[in-house]
Parts: sequence; C-alpha cells; structure tokens
Amino acid sequence: MVKLKNYNVLVKHFVLLLTFIFITSCAEKKYHVTKIEGKEIGITDKNSEVAEIENFIKPYRDNIDKDLSTVLSNAPQTIDKNGEWQTPMGDFLADITFKKSNSIFQIRENKSIDICLLNHGGIRTIIPKGNVTAKLAFEIMPFENSAIVVALKGVQILEIVNYIISEKKPHPLSGMSFVIDKNNTPKNIAIQGNALENDKIYYVVTSDYLANGNDNMLFFKKAIKKYDLDYKLRNIIIDYFKENKSIEAKTDVRISKE
Repeated sequence: MVKLKNYNVLVKHFVLLLTFIFITSCAEKKYHVTKIEGKEIGITDKNSEVAEIENFIKPYRDNIDKDLSTVLSNAPQTIDKNGEWQTPMGDFLADITFKKSNSIFQIRENKSIDICLLNHGGIRTIIPKGNVTAKLAFEIMPFENSAIVVALKGVQILEIVNYIISEKKPHPLSGMSFVIDKNNTPKNIAIQGNALENDKIYYVVTSDYLANGNDNMLFFKKAIKKYDLDYKLRNIIIDYFKENKSIEAKTDVRISKE
C-alpha cells in the first residue's frame, strides 16, 4: 500500500521543480559582449566601401559647402591681429559682441552692458580683404562658446585692468579705456566715458569659457550674478556679417602707455 504522506511530499517537490524551470526559462536573457571585430578603412583607399561612404555623405557635404560659401558681407580692408595692447581684429570682435549682446540684454533684463572682454587666444584667424562668408565665421570662432553677461563690482573691473597689464596680451576689449603709466600701473580708467567707481555694479559680456575663470580670469568667479544670453559667439559674427554689407574695425585708442 502506498504511503500517502510520502507521495504528497514527492508531488510538492515535483511542482516546485517545474515552477523553477518555468520561471528561469521565461526570465529575460542577458547578453554580454565577448568579442569585438573590425577593420581599418583608409580614407585614401580606392575600394567599394570608401566609395559607398563618399556617395552617402556627398549630398550633405555639398549642401553644407553651399551654405558656408555664401557671401554675406565684404571687408574693404584686411582686419588683422597686429598690435601690442589692442588689435583691429580684437576691437572688431569685442565691438560686435558688445553690440549684439547688449540689444538682447536690454530687452530681457532692462539693463545695459558696460564692457566686453574676450581672450586674444580665442581668435583663430583674421578677416582678409574681400568677400566674407559664413565659413570665415567658423574659422574665426571654431568653438561652441556662448555669450554670458557677468555682474561685477568696480573693484573687479580694476582687477581686469591689472590682469590685462600683467598678461601683456591684446585681449579684445570694448566699452573701457585706460592708460598705463611709467610704473606699469593703470590710470584714467573710464567705462563708457565715465570714471571707474569701486562700488558700482558693471555688466561685462564675455564667453562662458572665460566666465568660469578660465585663462586665469579669476575675477569673473567673483560675479554677483550671471546672465546666459543663449547666443553663440560664432552666431554673433554670422548675424553681424548678414546685417552689414561692409565691415571694418574701429581705430579708437582704448589702451595706451606713457
């Protein structure tokens, strides 16, 4: 005679085994990469694979080349990077960045920008005499930097002046002027034609890169407030080219030395 108790235990174990098999078989399978294979295709190789890639990207390249080659403006004279304390190219970029950013800042914040400061190393090429295209804007400013307005007290503006003197580089500057005396210290500092006030709040437009204190511009990290204009410096250049059929740099003296 079969012992019912042992039979029931056997049935329970069998059911549990079936349940476990069912669950594990329905579980999501996880795959792992065990081997990666590939091969190098030289860009100069004349084979079917290279030709196929070229044919695929050609319509996109042609369309981009067409847009970049469109003439937007004209430069009657070459705008170069020559100069000890300021350069035509630096003055030009600082002026148009000031102008284009200020129009946006006034609308959004009901305030006006006082100064524009950029970095000399950020200018990658000059504007040669002749037709000006969008491609040139990408060559001048190949980086994805945007315009940021930084609120600084007058004491930080003095730090900017001392920074420029110590760096001995023609950093693009607009809206401010000063004289370097025989002791290599600044005097006659003027912002928008008015004498510098230490406790006054000034609004300086620069790049997001510099606003974070890069290039040792640590004074920007002391900002009271920052305003992101969501406006790339390259787009500022392109928009200015589009709006002005003839472009030239101003020749006013911003930094002089005794």
